[in-house]
Amino acid sequence: MTTAATEPFGPLDPFTHPALFYRDEQEYLDGTLPFVRDGLDAGEPVAVAVPGKNLALIRDALGDAAEAVRLLDMREAGRNPGRIIPGVLRAFADAQPPGRRVRIIGEPVWAGRSDVEYPACVQHEALINAAFQGRAATIMCPYDVARLPEHMVTDAYATHPTVIHPGSRTEQGSAAYAPEDVVVRYNEALPPVPEALMFAFDSDSLSHARHVAVGEGARLGLVGVKLDDLALATAELTTNSVVHGGGAGVLRVWSEDGYVVCEVHDEGHLTDVLAGRRPVPREQRGGRGVLLVNLIADLVRVHRSDSGTTVRCWFAR
Repeated sequence: MTTAATEPFGPLDPFTHPALFYRDEQEYLDGTLPFVRDGLDAGEPVAVAVPGKNLALIRDALGDAAEAVRLLDMREAGRNPGRIIPGVLRAFADAQPPGRRVRIIGEPVWAGRSDVEYPACVQHEALINAAFQGRAATIMCPYDVARLPEHMVTDAYATHPTVIHPGSRTEQGSAAYAPEDVVVRYNEALPPVPEALMFAFDSDSLSHARHVAVGEGARLGLVGVKLDDLALATAELTTNSVVHGGGAGVLRVWSEDGYVVCEVHDEGHLTDVLAGRRPVPREQRGGRGVLLVNLIADLVRVHRSDSGTTVRCWFAR
C-alpha cells in the first residue's frame, strides 16, 4: 500500500482548531452556543456534530435558529473516527462556496469510547490540522474534562493549537501542541489474534479471498448490508495489496466483542498519513480504497511499520 509521502503539517492560518474544555451542561452551552450564534450572525455556514445527548442540548437551546444549522449525531456519523474528516467535516466544508469560512463543532471523543477506538480518535484529532491547513474554517472540539480520563485531556493539548478552559471564552495557545508526535505515538501495533481464520492471497486469488471473508463473516453472524460491507472492504483492501503492496498479502477474519473483524496485511508502506481521509475528486481514477473502507466500517485502525502496513476494520453484528 505504498503512497506518495507528504509533509502534511504546516501553518494553519486561516484555519483555527480550539479545544473547548467543559465540566457540566451549563459550561457546555456557555461555550458552544455563542460559537454557533456568532457564526450565524456572520453569515457563516455552521455545522454541529456531537453525541446525541449534547446535540439535543444545543438544538433545544438554539430554538428556531437550529433550522439554520447542520446537526449530526457524532455517535452515528463519526462512529468510525476515520470517516469524520471526509464524511463529516470536509463533506460540509467542501459543499460551501469556495473561500467561504465555515464553522463546525465536532466532538469525536466522549466518555464511553473504547480503548480500541481511542487511538483512531486521537489520530483523527491530530490529522484535522493537516486536512484543513490553509482553509477558511474554524473547528471547535469539546472535551468533557469531568468524565474523560486524564490522558485524553492531555492529548487534547497536543492535538489542538489553542484551548478554551472551563468557564472562559478566550482561546489560549497550547504549549504542548504537537500533532505529528501524536500520529506517530498512536501508530500502535495491533495485537495478534491466533484463532483468526487466515488466508494468504495474491493476484490470482483475489476473488477467492473475498469469498473466504464473506463465508467466515456469515458464519460469525454478519447478515445483509453489513455482510456486503465486509465483502466490499475485503475486495478494496486485498486489491490495494496486490496493486500497491508488493503483489500479495494476508487476510484474517475473526469475531471480537460483538463485531466481525477483517484485517489485511502486506509489505507495502502507506506513507501518506491522510490516505483514506481526504475526499477524492470525481474525475480521479483510483485512490478510493481506504477511503471507501473508512466510510463503511464501524472502526478502522491502521498500523504502519518497517515490515509493511496492516489495516484492521470492524463490522457490528
